[in-house]
Amino acid sequence: MNAPSPVMAQDEPIELGSLGQSIGFMLRLAQTRAYDQFFTEFAETEVRPGEFSVLWVVSLNPGIKQGPLARALNIKPAHMTKLVDRLVRADQMRRDIPAEDRRSVRLTLTDAGQAHVDLHRDRFHAVHRSERIGLSDAEVGQLLALLAKLNFQEDAPCP
Repeated sequence: MNAPSPVMAQDEPIELGSLGQSIGFMLRLAQTRAYDQFFTEFAETEVRPGEFSVLWVVSLNPGIKQGPLARALNIKPAHMTKLVDRLVRADQMRRDIPAEDRRSVRLTLTDAGQAHVDLHRDRFHAVHRSERIGLSDAEVGQLLALLAKLNFQEDAPCP
């Protein structure tokens, strides 16, 4: 494998050594860059990436169980409970406890939650387009396939 070239920080080359070969480190850099783009796009709003991601997925999967949603998004159950509490208090989400399984919680967006997703959909997509800058369509496809392979392995640890 070729050694990565030094990164540039304000025109000064910085050698990363073995960090440049670390998938976790390189993913972290990519994640912080993606978050920077998200917060730039949503600067004049109170939209948070984690909350919006949950609202987005629930909008696509009305009635989804809270536990599988937390596992799919790699959110610890206690953090998911707090996040859902905030969204319920904000009248963006509704919890339903089915009579046939009182231990499960099903999540659905309220009209206000769906309106929030609809209002911010274009900005959300703009963030995803900006993440692809500098990559060809083929490279984006390859990167997404590799990330899916890493993230959705059957034996991957879950929180």
